[in-house]
Amino acid sequence: MSKKVAVIMGSDSDFPVVKSALTELKKYGVEFECRVMSAHRTPAEACEFASNAKANGFGAIICAAGMAAHLAGVVAGHTTLPVIGIPMKSAALEGMDALLATVMMPPGVPVATVGINCAKNAAVLAVQMLAVSDEALAEKLAAEKKAMAEGVIAKDKALQDEIANI
Repeated sequence: MSKKVAVIMGSDSDFPVVKSALTELKKYGVEFECRVMSAHRTPAEACEFASNAKANGFGAIICAAGMAAHLAGVVAGHTTLPVIGIPMKSAALEGMDALLATVMMPPGVPVATVGINCAKNAAVLAVQMLAVSDEALAEKLAAEKKAMAEGVIAKDKALQDEIANI
């Protein structure tokens, strides 16, 4: 049985973006738990969750946070599991503040960081991490990569046909 993925949001307002990560995890058949925890408002709960995540069957943790975006770093400081940060777009700085806060971690406390609001990529990265020790997941990933390539080839063929008819 594969490990679970934890998906933690700093605020429930992140859910419309984070939902695409959950959809992607479901597509691959990866069990997940999605929670709202704040590095600033509920730090004890976030630290406790991270500290116990491995024992509770998780294999990776995705953290979505905006603005100061300390959630992924706090979680990474309390676990040996891989942590993936999703910097969330905010009104003030369009997510650049969250991107920099998430990616600029001190030595020894890494956070893999995807693009601003790129929840789907966070889920795919988590699946890839789990697939290192789960051949069934690895096969699903390979099939998806093949399908994506076939889609691009089909679009190129359609474009070439259109160009030929100009």
